[in-house]
Amino acid sequence: MNMFDNLRKEKRLPQDNISSVANIIGKGTQIVGEIDTPGNIRVDGYIKGNIRCKQKLATGQGSLVEGNIHAQNAEIEGEVKGTLEISETLILKSTAVVTGEIYTSKLIVESGALFNGTCKMGEKIKAATENGAVKQTTKTS
Repeated sequence: MNMFDNLRKEKRLPQDNISSVANIIGKGTQIVGEIDTPGNIRVDGYIKGNIRCKQKLATGQGSLVEGNIHAQNAEIEGEVKGTLEISETLILKSTAVVTGEIYTSKLIVESGALFNGTCKMGEKIKAATENGAVKQTTKTS
């Protein structure tokens, strides 16, 4: 055992606190790739790739996400191009611009928000997004 082993052990997060961790993608930051987090995430920069968040996702004014978003709750102030699968509540703030599909249990849209695409809502959608099977339960004949 060396002197860094103790330091590594001290910096580990207990499993109980992992959901309270906040991730922030700051303005000017660009990420290309997948993001998967058990906690909350705030995006003020640019992401090209899918985001999977077990809690709340928030995007700031001027942000851009080109990819699919899967989260428990989401508050969008920036631009999103892709599918949003939100198991509980999706809030589109007045500066939001969303192009794509929305699957959510509840939707709140502020005056001024722009949305181009399709939207499916309700308890059936909530169950499907939680199980990751939204495409199967929302098929139309």
